Amino acid sequence: MTKDVLLTIRGLQFDLQEEETSVETVTAAEYYKKNDCHYLLYEDPAEGLEGVTRNVIRFREGYLCLTRKGVSNVHMVFEENKMNRADYSTPFGDLLVGVEARKVRLREREEQIRVDVDYALEINYEPLADCRLSMEILQR
Repeated sequence: MTKDVLLTIRGLQFDLQEEETSVETVTAAEYYKKNDCHYLLYEDPAEGLEGVTRNVIRFREGYLCLTRKGVSNVHMVFEENKMNRADYSTPFGDLLVGVEARKVRLREREEQIRVDVDYALEINYEPLADCRLSMEILQR
């Protein structure tokens, strides 16, 4: 896999009323692998605000970690069968985010990597949604 990649992130949420919300982001990213862990680095512009958020995603089978620094700040850990909580700082206030990952799957091919995460999301100790996240990394 080359250093310069195209990253597609798809998110799907089912809230407590079973209403579905989906989002998709496609962006250029930097990729590397070190000590059996994959790394992605990319930036998000802040819609309607000045500045960017720098993102680092670190992942392997059964584990994914997202660190965001800039306009928004968080360090979220997705580990299979574990509840992890993190303070999420946004321009609109702080939240306590909990994620309980049910599945973190990794599939590697020569020119493509795919990561799928199923998790429960809570905000300030209140259940919010069941979520699915999929990432596809392709050589550019």
